[in-house]
Amino acid sequence: MHKWTVRDRNGREIYLTEERWKHIVESHDELIGRLDDVLNTLRKGRRKQEVRDPQRYRYRYPYGDLRYGYNHIVVVVVFSYRQLPNGMTEPNNFVTTAWGQYIPE
Repeated sequence: MHKWTVRDRNGREIYLTEERWKHIVESHDELIGRLDDVLNTLRKGRRKQEVRDPQRYRYRYPYGDLRYGYNHIVVVVVFSYRQLPNGMTEPNNFVTTAWGQYIPE
């Protein structure tokens, strides 16, 4: 299975799996054909921590060419760690979902 990996504005590595991408476009057809923009949202977007789940962050970035009714792409990322076979840990930061949204500015 394929996955895409990018770094956000502060150098944190985040990945999006092919399985998650398929789920996103099945549920949010406004993002069909917008994979590069979703990855760009992670690279350049502003992020905000979720109040109820401090491991989750929402990244958002404006786009002027989204379908009518949308002006931003929002991407949710979970920041966690995984244990390696040698007992060490490494970051495991992954996209759970994304959608188009209208956000007044």
